[in-house]
Amino acid sequence: MRHSKSIITVAVERLSRILPLTANQHALAAPHKRLHRAILHGFINQGRMLHRQEMAQYVANVDAALNALKQNHLIVCNNTNEPTGAYPFTLEERIHQVSANGHKVHCMCALDALAVSPMFSTTTTITSNCHLTKEPITITQHELEIQNQTDVSKVCFGINWNAASENTTCAESLCTEMIFLKNDFVAEEWVGADSEQRQLFQLQDAIEFAARFFVPLIKEA
Repeated sequence: MRHSKSIITVAVERLSRILPLTANQHALAAPHKRLHRAILHGFINQGRMLHRQEMAQYVANVDAALNALKQNHLIVCNNTNEPTGAYPFTLEERIHQVSANGHKVHCMCALDALAVSPMFSTTTTITSNCHLTKEPITITQHELEIQNQTDVSKVCFGINWNAASENTTCAESLCTEMIFLKNDFVAEEWVGADSEQRQLFQLQDAIEFAARFFVPLIKEA
């Protein structure tokens, strides 16, 4: 099940067509781009979404800026139009929790959780569970390195590409089926239900996939 670099590249390109975060961020006005990056740093440094007063340090019109971020799918808002997440982070209590810098934050999916350490060059501990068995999975990570390799040597990452929907946000569709699976046996059972649309990655490959997709949001080109 070991994937070549080209397979990872294909996956990054496929996800970017579904959710073009980097392209959308680069298309923003400079103040909006700075706000977006500040929001991401707020989650990792403060464990929360920035308050509006803090956002006002980056843009003259917070509502207009948030609307631009929402229209470009860089943030997710609730039904009162308040921001509740910015990929990879969410204020919702999802099963993928990341501990870093003394804070605990939730991520929208398994791939998002794996992205946090390389995005911010910090050590993270991911607590999640196997999608099928519900058994707990804990991953300690520093950038691209798995620090508890023995504990998670059999863990796989899975993505159901068919879960993407044009009728709802990626946070509510594809993200719900970007998952951890406890071992090869469970992973093969899961992918066998739809081998055309479900794809498996070894954990190390999934980390590279996550980093290549998300790190450009933080790093200047």
